[in-house]
Amino acid sequence: MRHIFGKGFVERLENLPKETQQKFWKQLGFLVSDLRHPSLHAKRYDEAKGIWQARVDRSYRFYFLIDEDIYILLDIRAHPK
Repeated sequence: MRHIFGKGFVERLENLPKETQQKFWKQLGFLVSDLRHPSLHAKRYDEAKGIWQARVDRSYRFYFLIDEDIYILLDIRAHPK
């Protein structure tokens, strides 16, 4: 699988703490190789729109679409607890 960044994703990522950015890149590697990787906890977030959610860590989540063999990364933000 491949990935592309949606509008504004990279800017939001760059505004996060460096440690969170590093964790995201590690998680993206897992996503690209295996959607079912246990640390991702990937699940459908909005089934009507086809949006998925995956875990960066306990505090952050990222959101994406799956279009054939491409992950389209939409957003990354703090996870409300």
